[in-house]
Amino acid sequence: MIWHQQEVKAVLAELDVPIDGLRSEEAGNRLAKFGRNELVEKGRRSLPAMFVDQFRDFMILVLIAAAVVSGLLGEAADAIAILFIVLLNAAIGVTQEYRAERAMEALKQMAAPVVRVFREGKIASIAAAEIVPGDLVLLDAGGIVPADMRLTEAAVLKVDEAALTGESFPVEKNTRALREEKLPLGDRSNMAFKGTVVTSGRGVGVVVGTGMNTELGKIASLLQEEE
Repeated sequence: MIWHQQEVKAVLAELDVPIDGLRSEEAGNRLAKFGRNELVEKGRRSLPAMFVDQFRDFMILVLIAAAVVSGLLGEAADAIAILFIVLLNAAIGVTQEYRAERAMEALKQMAAPVVRVFREGKIASIAAAEIVPGDLVLLDAGGIVPADMRLTEAAVLKVDEAALTGESFPVEKNTRALREEKLPLGDRSNMAFKGTVVTSGRGVGVVVGTGMNTELGKIASLLQEEE
């Protein structure tokens, strides 16, 4: 479902959300189904392992062989030049991979530790990692949006989305359904995204995506999967 195109009632119906929030048992079932609201980091590698991995590419092996042949033929200058290029390539590769890991750490820090949600008609404070699709989350000025959500209430609500869109000014939010299907994130004024910051006002949103199924999660996946 394209959430920003749907009316609030349609979103709540699709996610089967009672007007007073999810029951604890249902929230537990959804947590087991969708997993914790966390960015999943692949196993880290040591710098030596990163360095060794740079020499597994076929073209690098060809260059090393060329350097050996040049050395055996007495072409020392050529051999040294080729080896320098190979080592420089390895250094660049290690640097890029290390920076990707550091970027992943920064993304994981863009998370709210505790959030307030409607559960069984009451406001409850729970760990952000335990919210699930269908949870009704309260948003207040100064708070970090804990997941991707379709806004159901917005009172002078503005959100700083610079981390995702690069926009230098906070975006004013509302609850109106939007007609266009392929809207940039910055134009989805009825949505709030994980890792962004509420700068003013208050609101309520129904969670539509958690963990790696958020826009922030997509960035995390790209960082870890890109070769």
